[in-house]
Amino acid sequence: MSSQLISSSPTITEIPTPKLHSRSHTLSQRTQIPLHVYKHPAAILLELSTSIKEVYQILPHIIKSNLYTEHLFQTKLLSLFCNHGCIAEAARVFEPIQDKPEVLYYTLLKGYIGIGRLVFDGMKRRTMVSWNSMIDGYVRSGYAEEAMAIFEKMLDEGVEPTDVTIMGAARACADLGDLDRGMFVHKLSDKLKLGTNVSVMNSLISMYSKCKRVDLAVDIFKKLRGKTLVSWNAMILGFAQNGRVNDALNYFYEMHSRNMRPDTFTMVSVIPALAELSVTRQAKWIHGFCIRSCLDDDIFVMTALVDMYAKCGAIHTARKLFDRMNERHVTTWNAMIDGYGTHGLGKAALELFNEMQKGVMKPNDVTFLSVLSACSHAGMVEEGLSYFTSMKRDYGIEPGMDHYGAMVDLLGRAGRLNEAWNFIRKMPIEPGINVYGAMLGACKIHKNVDLGEKAANKLFALNPDEGGYHVLLANIYATASMWGEVAKVRTTMKKKGLQKTPGCSVVELRNEVHSFYSGTTNHPQSKRIYAFLEELGNKIKVAGYAPDTSSIHDVEDDVKEQLNSTHSERLAIAFGLLNTSQGTPIHIRKNLRVCGDCHTATKYISLVTGREIIVRDMQRFHHFKNGTCSCGDYW
Repeated sequence: MSSQLISSSPTITEIPTPKLHSRSHTLSQRTQIPLHVYKHPAAILLELSTSIKEVYQILPHIIKSNLYTEHLFQTKLLSLFCNHGCIAEAARVFEPIQDKPEVLYYTLLKGYIGIGRLVFDGMKRRTMVSWNSMIDGYVRSGYAEEAMAIFEKMLDEGVEPTDVTIMGAARACADLGDLDRGMFVHKLSDKLKLGTNVSVMNSLISMYSKCKRVDLAVDIFKKLRGKTLVSWNAMILGFAQNGRVNDALNYFYEMHSRNMRPDTFTMVSVIPALAELSVTRQAKWIHGFCIRSCLDDDIFVMTALVDMYAKCGAIHTARKLFDRMNERHVTTWNAMIDGYGTHGLGKAALELFNEMQKGVMKPNDVTFLSVLSACSHAGMVEEGLSYFTSMKRDYGIEPGMDHYGAMVDLLGRAGRLNEAWNFIRKMPIEPGINVYGAMLGACKIHKNVDLGEKAANKLFALNPDEGGYHVLLANIYATASMWGEVAKVRTTMKKKGLQKTPGCSVVELRNEVHSFYSGTTNHPQSKRIYAFLEELGNKIKVAGYAPDTSSIHDVEDDVKEQLNSTHSERLAIAFGLLNTSQGTPIHIRKNLRVCGDCHTATKYISLVTGREIIVRDMQRFHHFKNGTCSCGDYW
């Protein structure tokens, strides 16, 4: 779920992105807008609006305040109506304007792309501005394929592209994730001798990053002379989008060492990257950096900080920041609600959502996804069902694939597997990988072989590109002692070249992040760690721990126990206990779901050591203390 808030594709419902950052300049005082207009609450509300419904709610305030004829509001309303596809309303704003500046014509052309295309096709002589406007208009409207069609038509007609054309085409390729055409655009830029054009190179850096070739983005960045803040931002975001968190942070530190002042975009790129490490010490440092940089009153930076603290396990600190904010965007509410959900605090999540509903800020699709996820983690099934119905009935929000997946997870996690399967069968859209994946995961939890096989068959027909789902099915078979079926699944994985993602846990100690993989012995303290784990294993057995080795086959019982006891999270926990003083909480980040045996063992470890152990796995947080877990064994 957390990944939904910091998605790699820029949309208005996510943590702030380039599009949102550029929008903030529409209120720039460089256009000599009177201060009372620039700072009027209606101007701010327009800037934060996310739907046409919100625009209509704000419009009466603009008219009553006699601001309708102000240039700022005319421009902004025209742009918003065009962006929401309301051509009639856009025309009503456009027509009465005296001495229309050229930019308004192109706003109309780019904003309502259907009418714009008719205008474009009817032109007897197309200028370079008209070509570029159409490409840009299609990209901004989410029609990247159409943008590329115009670009290719332009080339076919022998029109030589400009730097603006190349940037538009690069952005279209980025949105499509089309590496081949993106590389063609890059070659064309070289042919046009645009290699020294920083803006073009920045666009290519972003394009390669979105096409998952951050290595090629790095090549461009390193060769680029005259790097701007935009160049650094593009590279940092590129690393963050591709999971190269350490590289994102290192480039940020290097940028800082060169005395280049970060902006809002920099921070909302680097903060989510840091959040993925889940290291509280670094979270505090970056928070302090934001304060020293006078960015702590920026709504998007503060939202990113709220999200970061929640993902670092400091949910109470996240709420303190949330409460201190004078202004909140819908993404701010989403971050806090999701934070409560991933910590298993479903009641707090729903209370905050109810508070949001009473205010002026309206929930969006991500809000409901966070709410449904919170209900799922807390076992609040009836509440989740109610909110799923309310989503469309009360707010007109059409459920997407992620919402359907969340509902299957909600029902399945609660053991209502037949309801979950029937829910899938009645879906109005074709179920995706995440929907069947949620069903398969629920079958693993509740050891249901029959429905697990049905879900797996549907899932594998969609050709998922990673082996985790095959491993889930194999584990279902293993729990049922169906070892022949386990062998078949493993053979299928081998034939398809699919591999199990190795379990990895990280723990931070004195500004260094230590990584542990299951069963590995390459850490400098390995001998000490393994000896301590053996001693710890004896202590927790005395306290009542009984190993669960039901999913392991073809080895002796003592070997089964040893395999379980050397899972990555136990190595990380042992390292943390050995290297910190009594009373210090241990923070662990794991890339996979914590297995049942490790979950039980960690409860006992917290009991016999008197330590609080906080584990963030791929789905949620587990706070272990005095022999219990915050999840209540419901995960």
